[in-house]
Amino acid sequence: MLGTGAESTTDGAEPLETVSEISYDEQRYPARPRRLRPRDQFRGGTLRRFLTDPRNANGGNPSYVEWLVRQSMLKDADVLSRQLSGQPSMWRNPYARPDARRAIESTDVWFTAYPISLITRPGESFLDALGDEALWEAFEWVGINGIHTGPVKRAGGITGWQETPSVDGHFDRISTQIDPEFGDENAFRRVADVAESHGGSVIDDIVPGHTGKGADFRLAEMAYKDYPGIYHMVEIPREDWALLPEVPAGRDSVNLDAETERELSARGYIIGELQRVIFYTPGVKETNWSATAPVVGTDGLERRWVYLHYFKEGQPSINWLDPTFAGMRLVIGDALHSLGDLGTSALRLDANGFLGVEKSAEGLPAWSEGHPLSHAANHIIAGMVRKVGGFTFQELNLTMEDIRDTGAVGADLSYDFVTRPGYHHALATANTEFLRLALTTALETGVEPVQLVHGMQNHDELTYELVHWATTHRDTLYPFRHDERTGGEIAETVRAELTEKLTVEADYNLVFTQNGIACTTASLIAATQGKATLADIGDDDVPAIRDAHLLLAKYNSWQPGVFALSGWDLTGSLTLPADDVRHLISSGDTRWIERGAHDLLDVAPEAASSVSGMPRARSLYGSLGDQQNDPDSFLSGLRDVLRIRGDHGIAVASQVDIPQVGHPSMLVMVHRLDGGDRRADDAPLQITVLNFSNETIEGTVRSEWLVPQSSAVDAATGDVVGRVDELQSFSLELGPYAGLFLVLEAPETED
Repeated sequence: MLGTGAESTTDGAEPLETVSEISYDEQRYPARPRRLRPRDQFRGGTLRRFLTDPRNANGGNPSYVEWLVRQSMLKDADVLSRQLSGQPSMWRNPYARPDARRAIESTDVWFTAYPISLITRPGESFLDALGDEALWEAFEWVGINGIHTGPVKRAGGITGWQETPSVDGHFDRISTQIDPEFGDENAFRRVADVAESHGGSVIDDIVPGHTGKGADFRLAEMAYKDYPGIYHMVEIPREDWALLPEVPAGRDSVNLDAETERELSARGYIIGELQRVIFYTPGVKETNWSATAPVVGTDGLERRWVYLHYFKEGQPSINWLDPTFAGMRLVIGDALHSLGDLGTSALRLDANGFLGVEKSAEGLPAWSEGHPLSHAANHIIAGMVRKVGGFTFQELNLTMEDIRDTGAVGADLSYDFVTRPGYHHALATANTEFLRLALTTALETGVEPVQLVHGMQNHDELTYELVHWATTHRDTLYPFRHDERTGGEIAETVRAELTEKLTVEADYNLVFTQNGIACTTASLIAATQGKATLADIGDDDVPAIRDAHLLLAKYNSWQPGVFALSGWDLTGSLTLPADDVRHLISSGDTRWIERGAHDLLDVAPEAASSVSGMPRARSLYGSLGDQQNDPDSFLSGLRDVLRIRGDHGIAVASQVDIPQVGHPSMLVMVHRLDGGDRRADDAPLQITVLNFSNETIEGTVRSEWLVPQSSAVDAATGDVVGRVDELQSFSLELGPYAGLFLVLEAPETED
């Protein structure tokens, strides 16, 4: 052989040693320790050449790798970002600071859609249905000017050459492409165009916290280029594979138990236990870490990884501080696709409160909530969206301080996890004390209602984790029920009372792991009214359910901020019988009972399910068209509520007081109709007064903001319902589930 420093003989004798010239490497590194030579800095050694079967779905097959790359979100992100780089449009909009009121002025009443639950015409896609002129005419009639499409891009995973279904209602995204099950990009653009023609906007989703196990994750497992940098994943050396659990046949990963989590943490592989295990289920998800089966990489090596997933095993978490910044590039690319290509005006940020993790002091859980990296990452995402002319809102179920701090630099709006459990508790107990405590604490903390999206039902459970009270403030004392109670005690009491009233006394609502209760708004109300089974809810019960539903609409819409409601709200849908979705809830995700299919326009009255296979839910109110023709319907009542909201500009007002009340079922909120300008001294005062009980009550409204001799005028009728006395108060009477929008008129002055 030539070039080896040894010379061959032709007669088979031993080769003779020859002296070659000194090489460049030997001259440059004559005495350098071996570990510092460049080749020793590269893992995996030299390139490996091997042949493979073209049908193989592994890293040894270049065709398979290329197929995955073509589908990957990171590849699309690189292409999309280059299209905008250097363009003047990138410098036309302010982007540094969140601006809730600017966002609200563009769209303030949202319809929250859920793709797999909308019943459409035969052969009609979800997106085609959302672009229906008749639907937008109904929205415009009632006062809805925004639509949140829900997740419509491809989701789930890839196993071999096959796609696998979503494990979390399409929140495990694997592509920037629209899922053909819901339509295509042209249909999405039509929704945006039709919405604009009716004065509306379209809101899409991005998921900066995780993806599904799609092409990007499979390429990461193969250690291909930048892809491992997308995720919080750690390669475990072969000599320690014995520490990892065996992966059963037919699975690609398995959740770690607590003991394995501690062992891997002690050895320095992972940061170990986090502050909480979301969706904790014994035997299914006991930690936030899972181990993969052996995977053949593009270099021919077999690897096993341990990866982080805050949510389900099929939702690997994105790493926002990897040297490749691959995760950041992926998420920003997805956002630019929705805004610049599909025509959306805003984006919901899902799971964006868990973007930073850091090992804590010995014996303590890792720092994973309220981390500064989450704030920084949200600032980058929201700033980029504002830079191209859109806005963002976040679903961030953390403490009020975390919501305040993230909102100071990140998303323009936050979902109202602050008071949502409180108003459900108020209805369940006919007592507003906890709701008033939540509202007051939010104001004192610096979380104003104008920053929040006040939603009724969406695809998620009724959350009762009460993170603010149960974690950071678990030892803080608060006045509650004529005593002082810690935040932890209050959280435990509220959860117990909600669980008892909504699930024990009613069998059609179910507890969802440790997060909350699976129910619809209508089924929640029915439970508070003593209905034990679905069969107990008759036609005679609909008016009382409707009135309570309108009360909740008044609470959410007659205060500053965005008001959001879903198709389940508009149709008064009840939960599905558990047996109808037994295959979906068998893993513990009971939320499927609340996601029944509904037909907004009565386009398929004979359909028993949506195209996606969700069974039709029982509707108490009927279609939008039927309700428009009935002045006593929920939709007609909602129209009156939203007309008052729009006429008086409450969406961008300032909340100034949550007064104490004389009757436990009463809630009073005081606002200045100032458009957010606290310098407007002549801004009128507005008072929202609500009765959370099914009985007529008498109560007194008292606040230091009230001016003596002023008149409290009912915005709906123009009638004076009270005059403010010298003690800055007035009395009134409220019927069952009644609510009043009062405007304070200044006293007449003498000439």
